[in-house]
Amino acid sequence: MRSMLLVTIVGIGGMLIGGGGGVSAGQPAGSPMNAIAERYVKLVLAVGEHDSAYVDAYYGPPEWKTEAAARKQTLAQIEAEAAALAGLLGAPQPGEDIESLRHTYLRRQIEAVRARVSMLAGAKMSFEEESRALYDAVAPSHPESYFQATVDELDRMLPGSGPLIDRLEAFRTAFVVPKDRLNRVFDTAIAECRRRTLAHVALPGDESFTVEFVTNKSWSGYNWYQGKYRSLIQVNTDLPIYIDRAVDLACHEGYPGHHVYNLLLERNLVRNRGWVEMSVYPLFSPQSLIAEGSANYGIDVAFPGDERVAFERDVLFPAAGLEPGRAAEYYRVQAVVERLSYAGNEAARRYLNGEIDRAAAAAWLTRFALMAPPRAEQRTRFMDDYRSYVINYNLGKDLVRQFVESRGGTDADPSRRWQVFSGLLESPRLPSGLTTAPAR
Repeated sequence: MRSMLLVTIVGIGGMLIGGGGGVSAGQPAGSPMNAIAERYVKLVLAVGEHDSAYVDAYYGPPEWKTEAAARKQTLAQIEAEAAALAGLLGAPQPGEDIESLRHTYLRRQIEAVRARVSMLAGAKMSFEEESRALYDAVAPSHPESYFQATVDELDRMLPGSGPLIDRLEAFRTAFVVPKDRLNRVFDTAIAECRRRTLAHVALPGDESFTVEFVTNKSWSGYNWYQGKYRSLIQVNTDLPIYIDRAVDLACHEGYPGHHVYNLLLERNLVRNRGWVEMSVYPLFSPQSLIAEGSANYGIDVAFPGDERVAFERDVLFPAAGLEPGRAAEYYRVQAVVERLSYAGNEAARRYLNGEIDRAAAAAWLTRFALMAPPRAEQRTRFMDDYRSYVINYNLGKDLVRQFVESRGGTDADPSRRWQVFSGLLESPRLPSGLTTAPAR
């Protein structure tokens, strides 16, 4: 159910790179690759008729979507078509040029379609098999001792009596954004994230997004890309929203995260190159690791070093009516908590592999990810809905960071970091390609 607040952020300024729409580069309209790409889009839309969560975004010809709904292909028919397309594409094409990347990307996306179809048909995969098949990556596994060391460190940082999770939640209470200030705080965070992004990335002058505050979701935030450089961003208010979520969500869902990622693909690949395959986004595919990983790493790109703490202390804390003098203290604790992010993967792995039940998974999240019980329960619902998708946030961020920094995008050269980062956003690169060493 949607709730109260609604605000529209409309882009001003910016510029188009490469002109307007249409095919201006890359393969000609009637090329074999473009024919395969069209069949791929229709294939993804066909899967969407069996899985309502599968098509995360589509802004191609509307008649293709109508056709998919009318045809209602069976899973067996979809698998046969996907196998045929994979055969037409043949083996991956090595190389860093844009056409080789396109070929390899499209081939791997089709493999992920086949994996999702097999799951819908009843095939069972382990957590690792599923993440490799769908997202082209496998997250590392860590023993409990790996997380316990960090939990013990936090235990020393928050002295007092009672369970650590209770002490942590009591500490966090002082940093909850009041509901009547959410609109102001998010507006301010979005404007700053956009300002910082525009300083390094040219955006279309007519880009915009709408923010809605909603309830009863298994996720904390979601970007629904609409095409034509517009997004709908929803923020879940089921649980208390802490002050750090403003910048997190403004960057992750907006600038330079999902909103920017999708509009750059639309402008540079769909409009300027005529690559229709990028007009559809299958959620359970390698594209999601790039999308989520870049959205999370984009927070560090936009706010390097101590700049985030300074901005929040000086601007967001006052806007939220919180005590600015406690900003540094809050982020010292948050930095330790964030080192437990892979605990979520571990809980999902055990839960989805059938080693533990839902209650045990929630308890594991409370113990090792330090999620309060209501938040841990929400996360298990996310696991039910999205399964191994959880790896895309932390492993994705680590892989994107490795890709950018290995190409000179470090703290020592923030301009280069923005250049490599934005170049990744507008390219058809796969997760497995993020570990490829740069050409010398």
